[in-house]
Amino acid sequence: MSHKESVVTGCGGSEETDRMRHVPLPTPLTEASYTEAVERLAASDSILGGVVARWGAPPFWRHPAGFAGLVHGILAQQVSLESAVAAFGKLEATLGSVEPASFLLLDDSTLRAIGFSRPKAAYARGLAEAVSSGVFDLAALDVAADEEVHSALVQLRGIGRWTAGVYLLFALRRPDAWPSGDLALAKSVQELHGLEALPSWDELDAWAERWRPRRAVAARFLWHDYLSRRGRVSVA
Repeated sequence: MSHKESVVTGCGGSEETDRMRHVPLPTPLTEASYTEAVERLAASDSILGGVVARWGAPPFWRHPAGFAGLVHGILAQQVSLESAVAAFGKLEATLGSVEPASFLLLDDSTLRAIGFSRPKAAYARGLAEAVSSGVFDLAALDVAADEEVHSALVQLRGIGRWTAGVYLLFALRRPDAWPSGDLALAKSVQELHGLEALPSWDELDAWAERWRPRRAVAARFLWHDYLSRRGRVSVA
């Protein structure tokens, strides 16, 4: 699960979050609804059904919501899944609870030891400052439509399309979230469908349209196959 994404500067304001509170909330996936969605996709798509036949049902992978979930996404930018999981584990061991106020107490050397590059440390600090000061209302994302969550997040420095999509998919558990720009998803589609070339990001996004309104579930199928082929399921 890796990617390349652009950086957009700025932070969401109160007018944005006030507007988001009035948008109907998509129902997050639960264990039960996820299991049902997996069964539906496996039955309707023979390629995804083959993933279940080979490796079993894809796990219901989740990240924490809120500040911790976004920091997890920042750590996962352009690194291996193993590296991101290890770094986040070190951060949890250092802080206990990953919260903005305690994160801001960490100095550069501590963050480097945990696994933050200089840019990622700056992104996470900027996020912590925006949330702590009330400039960015992170809690408002819980009650916003997918498009509005995405729009608000990409205004933050260091949060691009991929990180916003990952947050929607893993932390908010939205059923139709799609992390545009994910290299592992592109490789999985290429491998599963025997494509000669790796799909471009636009081609991959167009391909995913066939799985609406369950693209987040389909993504877990693809990651499951990608990781299982490489013996890496336990690190997800």
